[in-house]
Amino acid sequence: MVAAFYGLLIVLFSFLPPPGNFYQWQESARLGGIRREWVRWDQIAPEMGRSAVAGEDANFCLHWGFDMAQIRDAIKHGEQRGASTISQQVVKNVFLWQGRSYLRKAMEAALTPIVELMWSKQRILEVYLNEAEFSEGVFGVQAAAQALFNTDAAHLTPGQAARLAAVLPSPKERNAAKPSAFVRARAAKIMSGAETIEADGRAACFETAD
Repeated sequence: MVAAFYGLLIVLFSFLPPPGNFYQWQESARLGGIRREWVRWDQIAPEMGRSAVAGEDANFCLHWGFDMAQIRDAIKHGEQRGASTISQQVVKNVFLWQGRSYLRKAMEAALTPIVELMWSKQRILEVYLNEAEFSEGVFGVQAAAQALFNTDAAHLTPGQAARLAAVLPSPKERNAAKPSAFVRARAAKIMSGAETIEADGRAACFETAD
């Protein structure tokens, strides 16, 4: 029954926008509302997709949901975070809940390959950019572009896109509109990384026609 339920959701959300998630609902109750607006892939500046991948998961086009090289490196250096791919984050954000419980991790591991199998890479990144938190109570790239830069997601500049990517995964501590020295430095690296993955083909899987 549980497997069928998640299977149905994965199929539905392969073409329908998710209605939100547990964390967003909690934040809405805590803050008295959140900003969130879904936009299609063709309404997001290409620079935003490349920046998110460069900042969070440079090998997004090369793996099937788990970046084994990053996992091994994280284990080697004892890191608590750093091996989670965009695909895993989408599964957590859309289908599960926040936290580090073994149950959530097990469900994430089980669902991620299914999402990778049934969704295109472009769809995974589209959902990721629409569900990610970019500032306190601001979810999705369209709401973030409007709230932080007074523009739309389609019109983000490379610098703005890099700064949005640079606040992840700590949007409550980092500010894309008023970047600290750390955010500026990270954004510069992300801009360089975005150019690199465009040039070497690691952006091809999500920039080609869906």
